Amino acid sequence: MTIIAYETSFDEAEIFDLYDSVGWNVWTRDVAKVCRGLANSHAVLTARDDGGRLIGLARTVSDDELVCYVQELLVDKEFHGQGIGRRLLERLKERYAHCRYFVLTTDHESTPEGIANHAFYRRLGLIEHHEQGLSAFALPVRNP
Repeated sequence: MTIIAYETSFDEAEIFDLYDSVGWNVWTRDVAKVCRGLANSHAVLTARDDGGRLIGLARTVSDDELVCYVQELLVDKEFHGQGIGRRLLERLKERYAHCRYFVLTTDHESTPEGIANHAFYRRLGLIEHHEQGLSAFALPVRNP
């Protein structure tokens, strides 16, 4: 059984283990910074197994009126394919249903992760910006 709950405090070791399990090495270089970011997020939804092990996480940045940005959604690779990511994202979609914009960023579909991510998000009803007559812009990603 997986327990889905909102959390506000974070243990660096278990955050490191989760992010490391999916190969997010840029994040694990400064896990204290990641924990501060989580603590400053609008909401952090976690998934834990029966033993309390952190196996998934989703976090949002939002004004809770018009815009919800899903900053991260990750599930330990050992638990992929069990519906945990789906449950996390569905809970966030319900929580922010009143917002006009529900947005997230993922890898480009030309990358190995991007292929699976795009299919996953489409199954959950999300579509790309350009399909809505929109574009997204960002400064170039800085790698530490």
